[in-house]
Amino acid sequence: MLKKKNKGNSETPENTADVTSENGQVDGQEQATQTDEAPTAEEKFKEELSQANDKYLRLYAEFDNFRRRTVKEREDARKTEGKDVIVALLPVLDDFERALRAMDTVTDVIPVKEGVALIQHKLKGILAQKGLKEMQSIGTTFDPDLHEAITSIPAPTDDMKGKVVDEMEKGYELNEKVVRFAKVIVGA
Repeated sequence: MLKKKNKGNSETPENTADVTSENGQVDGQEQATQTDEAPTAEEKFKEELSQANDKYLRLYAEFDNFRRRTVKEREDARKTEGKDVIVALLPVLDDFERALRAMDTVTDVIPVKEGVALIQHKLKGILAQKGLKEMQSIGTTFDPDLHEAITSIPAPTDDMKGKVVDEMEKGYELNEKVVRFAKVIVGA
């Protein structure tokens, strides 16, 4: 934006054209270069504006890149967030496959039941380590924040009115948050 004064050889065509006229005044070209040497306030503001715009564009581009990178990282995290649970459950899956192979040749049912009970216990242990907890519903007061009432039946005793009489499906909490409501029958 600023014009630089030519500080070359004095014999250059530009310097030879800047001669004073007979009445002692400087030629019009030199007057124009003298005013160009000191930038005007308007030129300063234009320069500052272009620098501010450049800075803004760079900052906006950096933010846009940051936003794209974090969105991609979140998607990757969502895709693999259950990985540790799945890896922990693979031994249980292997146990079920062994149990199914063993059922083909077994004539006595009792060892098969014991094996399946062991697998269930192992599965519950792994899920408990990951923060899953069963809700105990039978005999407790009905709470719509924890229970889903399927039906109500006449209470067997007076103290069972408004309480859970039977449980059709267990409820579960994951890290103190309900992930599945217990489906219960309430005494009326």
